[in-house]
Amino acid sequence: MNIVVRDAEIDGRPGLDLRVRAGFVDEIGPSLRLDGAEEVIDARGGALIPGLHDHHLHLHATAADAASVRCGPPSVRDRASLAAALEAAPGDAHGWVRGVGYIETVAGDLDAAALDVLHARRPVRIQHRSGALWVLNSAAAAAAGIDRATHAGIERDDAGRATGRIWRADTWLRTRLPPADPPDLRALGTTMARYGITAVTDATPDLDARAYTALVAAAADGVVPQRVRLLGVPLEHTAAPATPRIAVGPYKIVVADSGFPDFDDLVARFAHAHDRGRAVAVHCVSREALLLTLAALDVAGGRPGDRIEHGALIPADTIATLRRRGLTVVTQPGFLADRGDHYRDQVAPDDLPDLYRCRSLTDAGVGLALSSDAPYGPLDPWAVIAAAIGRETATGEIVNEAERLTPTDALARYLAPTGNPGGPPRRLGLGAPADLVLLHEPLHRILRAPNADAVRRTFFGGDPPATT
Repeated sequence: MNIVVRDAEIDGRPGLDLRVRAGFVDEIGPSLRLDGAEEVIDARGGALIPGLHDHHLHLHATAADAASVRCGPPSVRDRASLAAALEAAPGDAHGWVRGVGYIETVAGDLDAAALDVLHARRPVRIQHRSGALWVLNSAAAAAAGIDRATHAGIERDDAGRATGRIWRADTWLRTRLPPADPPDLRALGTTMARYGITAVTDATPDLDARAYTALVAAAADGVVPQRVRLLGVPLEHTAAPATPRIAVGPYKIVVADSGFPDFDDLVARFAHAHDRGRAVAVHCVSREALLLTLAALDVAGGRPGDRIEHGALIPADTIATLRRRGLTVVTQPGFLADRGDHYRDQVAPDDLPDLYRCRSLTDAGVGLALSSDAPYGPLDPWAVIAAAIGRETATGEIVNEAERLTPTDALARYLAPTGNPGGPPRRLGLGAPADLVLLHEPLHRILRAPNADAVRRTFFGGDPPATT
């Protein structure tokens, strides 16, 4: 299509026009000729910027989350309200109830026996809000055959019986559940377009063939209009995706706090990924996980594109190592707005300066990308940008003011390419793919109080606007 956007602010310059032709930026300048334009859009002085990139989320989990019962604050805050929510949940086609967002402040440490007291008549599985743990009641555990299974993530009591708690076993657990197709992504794609998101990195580890095929099909068919980069594609998968809107990224490796890997095994996994031509994207939440990862990379060696996912706690004395190794940290300050008050209560005071670092990393020259970690964190990129700027909790407390980013820097961390998330922000230049976001006002006004309502229209490769 030939589209002309009139009177837009581009790179801080007001009054410019931009032409999109055949999916790419073709001209930028004042008072462009219409030259057969099929659509002319009056920006009315609003900013036109590159589309936002969410550098770490989980597409299928986010879609499934929308159909799940909320088991934590603010929807559920105590044992009685959790029991009521489970009882009211409709269940899926097989009668199972799927809960998400649980935290121990609601009803303590759940296991099968504790969950049976809350709801025993149907199979129930509840995910901890960290995403690391599933808890099954007795009916669900029996149906899934957990007690007889051998997966390392199955927690057992002193007598060897499964407790109903399963750690870091999403892919395996799906094989024990009633068969179901991967969740439909159409509504999620529309929501992300409404936020101005034009590309995402799916950080789900260990994608099986069915999940991979579903993601490729969703991108190829336009169900998900965003460009998608996948971290969980197995190293043995060498065929190129069937659509150019899907790319394979670094290889996701989880260093889980529920059970740290053997050091030599971790070194071997890093080296194997590098030998197969893939950088690594290493899930590190705790300081121990980060220190183990850095030590293993010292032995295995690095590769351009290696990245740290989350970096929830980054000790100050590791920042120079991150810089020396060229590692990018893909982090989620949106958790501060979502869970910051809990962090202030539960995280040791000495650890708070290390929590979701941003400014100290960029000042030291460490590549930094912002992301949502949806469904575990807020999907809205403008909420994450606001959290990176203000670092305020829900009650207005500030978590480590020294780590605040400027509004321009926070936005820039959503504008980096998916293939180089710690790199410089993309700009609107001639020949660039026309993945664009038109805002209602000039950018400096929007960044005073970032909000998704600022998004007026989102374009994908010059296609007709997806939102209004």
